[in-house]
Amino acid sequence: MSKALTGRATHSYDGELVVFLIGMTINKPWRPDLWAPVFRAMPGMLRELATDPESGMLGYRLTLEGIHPTLIQYWSSLDKLYAYATDSDARHRPAWTAFNTRARKAPGAVGVWHETFIVERAESVYSDTPELGLARATRRIPVLSKGNTARQRLGGGSTRATAGRPTH
Repeated sequence: MSKALTGRATHSYDGELVVFLIGMTINKPWRPDLWAPVFRAMPGMLRELATDPESGMLGYRLTLEGIHPTLIQYWSSLDKLYAYATDSDARHRPAWTAFNTRARKAPGAVGVWHETFIVERAESVYSDTPELGLARATRRIPVLSKGNTARQRLGGGSTRATAGRPTH
């Protein structure tokens, strides 16, 4: 387990930011022969992305919702996310094809889902935590007096996202 870093911190990042959630639902837990191949495909994709600085993936973390894993990914651009998803030379396309083949043979055994968010502005705070989340994917910096509140860190008086480049 990572050691907690003391004090309050936030993240720092300039540029396009995309948050991509992808998960699977294990609908038939008693059939690991059907869902385990889907689960095992992801580590190879993550290694492939993490070792390629040009891939656009900034970082990720795995969470569980019951027995259903969800991967939270941070990307530097929507174009890079889509480029990876459609790259015939990358691990994703064969994994997706294999999933669809298995899904046709055993409908409903395992599900996959994703959600994509283009982030116009983002706010974060980490108090006495290990490096995690967006601060781990980008850069962790101390909270200064002018960024003491969530509203200040988000920038401006409104908490609604506005068009334009993110200001972190």
